[in-house]
Amino acid sequence: MRVVAILMAGGAGTRLSVLCDYRAKPAVPFAGKFRIIDFTLSNCVNSGIYNVAVLTQYRPHSLNEHIAIGKPWDLDRHRGGVQLRQPYLARDAGDWYKGTADAVRQNLDFVIEKRADRVLILSGDHIYKMDYRPMLAFHEQHRADLTVAVRTVPLEETDRFGIMTVDESMRVVEFTEKPRQRDKGTLASMGIYIFNADILAERLERLHATIPDLDFGNHVIPSLINDARVYAYRFDGYWVDVGTVHAYWETNLQMALPVPPLDLYDPDWVIHTRDQERPAAKIGPQARIVTSLISNGCVVRGTVEESVLSPDVYVSPGAIVRRSVLLNEAWIGPGALVDTCILDCQTVVGPGAVIGHGDAQTANVTQPDWLNTGITVVGERARIPAGARIGRNVMIHSGRTEEDFVHLEVPGGATV
Repeated sequence: MRVVAILMAGGAGTRLSVLCDYRAKPAVPFAGKFRIIDFTLSNCVNSGIYNVAVLTQYRPHSLNEHIAIGKPWDLDRHRGGVQLRQPYLARDAGDWYKGTADAVRQNLDFVIEKRADRVLILSGDHIYKMDYRPMLAFHEQHRADLTVAVRTVPLEETDRFGIMTVDESMRVVEFTEKPRQRDKGTLASMGIYIFNADILAERLERLHATIPDLDFGNHVIPSLINDARVYAYRFDGYWVDVGTVHAYWETNLQMALPVPPLDLYDPDWVIHTRDQERPAAKIGPQARIVTSLISNGCVVRGTVEESVLSPDVYVSPGAIVRRSVLLNEAWIGPGALVDTCILDCQTVVGPGAVIGHGDAQTANVTQPDWLNTGITVVGERARIPAGARIGRNVMIHSGRTEEDFVHLEVPGGATV
């Protein structure tokens, strides 16, 4: 049995606000030294799957640079390995990807070239550890045409997922994509699919004739329920979609807990990444660090509490970083306070500035659905003036400079 994996990594990540101004969601740093896509790539190689295609579309440069030829994941192979595939335009073929299934349809040549029997479809923006081999064995044992990984979710969250109804053998008898009425059960699709290659190719080509924006949840899976063998495979391990600001912030901080929900230090299931050649973290004589992840290259001379610092972050003497996620090369000036924030790469916080003060009652005026839990997000290379006071649920766009702050007091819910 020949298995190939196709990773969907082209998402714009709009719910992650300014963190995706210059990168696709799977390329966003996570838990210090990793990127979100590292978890899915590592699951593949740890499961013995070495034929991997990564489908990119939105701002792929950071992702392409990170994955490169796949060496950190042992995917730089003469036979097999990783292929980065972007949409293309030509006189007689090619187009932008119009949906998740359309993206796979445009890359069926990868499946044919590898003479695959089974195709594992994965998302590149979830945090989890999963051995795909038991799921593949389940697929074979049930002689399935399609197997969908599922997990139980709270009833109030079912409108975010495709919801399955199954019989006693776990065969799917009904599938509803993001139901508005919460009456379809709580068994949710994780966006992990195993297809028989011939069934996948036939169904994609047939549906594409009338549906150009083909999507797995809206079109492909429902079309197979009645005329193919579709099964649900239950996964009970840790799995999080970090597609919102709050989920991203909360999941990062959970990784710093004394007993995190996902063990990043498991020698039997290593999460591989492109290592940045930096010196060891340096902790100054005045520093105080509590329940935090401090990456290589960081210099901490102030206080860091319940936070995650990516490589090369600098925390000045007298500065306090509390319940925050600081991405690569952020610089926190003397006496500054960063509380309940996400700071993107190369952010500069001036001396004495305060980011994240006041109450969290006012949602962000620009993105009220995504910034409403008290987290302030600062975009890449933004510079916060010395002495500024920034409230909660504030969004500061990438590249903002001191001149963009008309007033040093930025109220909660504002956008700069």
